[in-house]
Amino acid sequence: MSGFVKADNVFVNQNVASRNDVLRFIADKALETGVTDDADAVYNAFLAREEMGETGMTDGFAVPHAKDAAIKDAAVFVFKNNTPLEWPSFDEKPVDVAIALLVPDGEAGTTHIKLLSKTAVLLMRDEFKSLLRDSNDQEAIAQAINEGISEE
Repeated sequence: MSGFVKADNVFVNQNVASRNDVLRFIADKALETGVTDDADAVYNAFLAREEMGETGMTDGFAVPHAKDAAIKDAAVFVFKNNTPLEWPSFDEKPVDVAIALLVPDGEAGTTHIKLLSKTAVLLMRDEFKSLLRDSNDQEAIAQAINEGISEE
């Protein structure tokens, strides 16, 4: 599962106003990078998942995820906003770092569960959270996530 996160899919110093703006941005970037041919389908898949329950974890991190037939290849995008945003989360704190998982429908039971569980484990590690919070080095962020999700 290595190489899921490309440095080009790590977006730092962003300045959007809402959770939906984050999800729209990621859906549009998925279209630009060829992960999907249909940004609206990806955006709607994110929204549908958000309706099911919070994707905000703790300490300002969220893991939004989209599963849809319009997603061609599983991918992970990282989005860091300059200001914390209202985002339903387990600790009811606003979110400024989103690690978005995009998974094709056919891989929903396998790839999706692996990525989600490994990302959740990473977010329990203080050193990982510190790296994401403190660094704007896209390569370092991508590498840290790739290493984390490829661990057995």
